Amino acid sequence: MSAAYDLCALGNAIVDVIAPADDAFLAAEGLVKGSMQLIDAARADSLYARMGPGVEASGGSAGNTVAGVSSLGGQAAYVGKVAADTLGEVFRHDITAIGAHFDTRPLQNGPGTGRCLINVTPDGQRTMSTFLGAASLLTPEDVDPAPVKGAHLLYLEGYLFDPDAARRAFAKAAGIARNAGRMIALTLSDSFVVERHRAALLAFIDSEIDVVLANEAELSALFQTPDFDQALAALRQRTRVAAVTRGAAGSVIATASETVRVKAAPVRQVVDTTGAGDQYAAGFLFGLARGRPLGECGALGSLAAAEVIGHYGPRPQVSLKALAAEAGLLQAAVA
Repeated sequence: MSAAYDLCALGNAIVDVIAPADDAFLAAEGLVKGSMQLIDAARADSLYARMGPGVEASGGSAGNTVAGVSSLGGQAAYVGKVAADTLGEVFRHDITAIGAHFDTRPLQNGPGTGRCLINVTPDGQRTMSTFLGAASLLTPEDVDPAPVKGAHLLYLEGYLFDPDAARRAFAKAAGIARNAGRMIALTLSDSFVVERHRAALLAFIDSEIDVVLANEAELSALFQTPDFDQALAALRQRTRVAAVTRGAAGSVIATASETVRVKAAPVRQVVDTTGAGDQYAAGFLFGLARGRPLGECGALGSLAAAEVIGHYGPRPQVSLKALAAEAGLLQAAVA
């Protein structure tokens, strides 16, 4: 079935603030290294005031994935809520400038545009403190059926599983996609999200999801076991495709009848792991939308992840399309 977009993503529309930090700073602020926690507006202001000099960039997990798909030469649509404020205009400009379709109406009254304060330690680990603001107020009414119907894949960001209204937006979008014969993908986003909503996530996966993307910690949290093989076996029974990243060990892609192991792409130096999972999802889902074999999908994901961890920021700084061509992947991926 033809489609206008490779992917339509629903996610938290967030502006990232990224700054270097050391372990002592994390300890002083009570931050758990490598985690994501939700914070209120007052905490966002106080933490921001104590962070080191940083850079601001439009982010949000699914938004970063949309940027990766665009960098690969794909077409993407995005659904997410920003406020009618300066940061909201920054986000809207950035995502439309890369060619993505984004027409979600801004919030006129209420909290400001969401922001994620990211402290990056010298080992490349990122510790995220997120004020969701307007992003948490996405509702079913914000879901335009047209881009959902018009995309090969609907992609749902697990972070949005927290607000009830956003969860209803998920359900609406999934119903539209299912009725249009489209595939539905979900990223688990964070182990703390999984721990908060394990039962609901499993039920949603069972009823709606074709593709699950996760890392090892999220997979372990979902099935409450440290045994990777056991958890992967449980997931492959619940969904058509499971793609699990394992850091430097690469990724494993599993279906009911197939297991594909993909090596991590080489990177000169790990600078900042922010966005690694988002970009893996971009490459993997781009390949899947183009009907490529799972191994090629995983290789595209690894390539995109390797690019983003070599610099600060969650989005590609060079053309992923060009990198894929150099790696001999592009012709296969877009054929």
